[in-house]
Amino acid sequence: AVPLGPWVEFRRKRPVLIAMDLARFAALLTIPTAFALGVLTFLQLLLVSVVVAAADITFRAASGAYLKTLLPAEDLLVANARFESTAWTTTIIGPPLGGAAIGLLGPVATVVADAVSYLLSALGIRAIGGHEPRPERREAARMRAGDLLDGWRYILADATLRPLFFNTALFNGLVMAAEPLLAVLMLGRLGYAPWEYGLAFAAPSIGGLLGSRLARPLVTRFGQHRVLVVVGSLRALWPVGLAFLRPGTGGLLLVMGVELGLIFCCGVFNPVYATYRLERTAPDRITRTLSAWTVTTKASTALLTAVWGVLGGLLGPRTAIGLAGVLLLATPLLLPRRAAATLSEPEPAPSRA
Repeated sequence: AVPLGPWVEFRRKRPVLIAMDLARFAALLTIPTAFALGVLTFLQLLLVSVVVAAADITFRAASGAYLKTLLPAEDLLVANARFESTAWTTTIIGPPLGGAAIGLLGPVATVVADAVSYLLSALGIRAIGGHEPRPERREAARMRAGDLLDGWRYILADATLRPLFFNTALFNGLVMAAEPLLAVLMLGRLGYAPWEYGLAFAAPSIGGLLGSRLARPLVTRFGQHRVLVVVGSLRALWPVGLAFLRPGTGGLLLVMGVELGLIFCCGVFNPVYATYRLERTAPDRITRTLSAWTVTTKASTALLTAVWGVLGGLLGPRTAIGLAGVLLLATPLLLPRRAAATLSEPEPAPSRA
């Protein structure tokens, strides 16, 4: 996905969004086709995963830039809060439905349904309508190798985006790195049933719905920067509690309580942070910046998950989970310390007499 960020920057975003949806639809559709022909291999599954992941990163980056062209600045937080609410709704509903579909219809039919969902997404984006202005191109039309790093350069050069960038990469990476170890601990040593494990993470997702609904009222009352710092700090306090997990109903309630607090804080933080990032990014840098941001977050999550797998093997899953929780307590130090002024939109060049 790295070279796609600069390439997308100077193109209309809606066609890119449709193209990424169609690419994911086509890539996923190769799986049931190959299965029906008896030629499906593990290598093909890996290649499809790479294509889908690259298209997903590009879609997210282009959608942020497109959103900023569709809405006035004062409506960005409302839109991001609604996206956040939708994301937690799918988290609550999606896994149970997916598990039921796999059980009733099999994994191949579920992959077909997943592929069709991207086709429906493309049709929905096409139905938006309206005219999207073509972004102004740079003086040099050809993309150079150095352009691939433009997104990272822009982030690291901004005094407010830089700490938020490292905070996001470290926080997401540490939270996700502990998830496989928690599965090993709960389903293995502590003897929880799979349905109990699923319930422990599905039910608390209601906190995401509540948090996303409160994001705008909290910003209106306390200000964007204060909400970003306070809620960003509060979300780091919860995961360390997972190190004290024990078997039985009490342990299950502990996990649900920790996840509810964590998800509620994330439900408030995420739309505020997404809006803050859009406001702080120049219009001609959004796609490259969001692409670099997402690539780094996903890469750091993969790296930290691998590292914590090794630590879990050496120290035990409970100790490794506790270590991740302790390190998360330091992530608020990477939040922006002062409020930043919103970037102003570039003024049109004066016309010659």
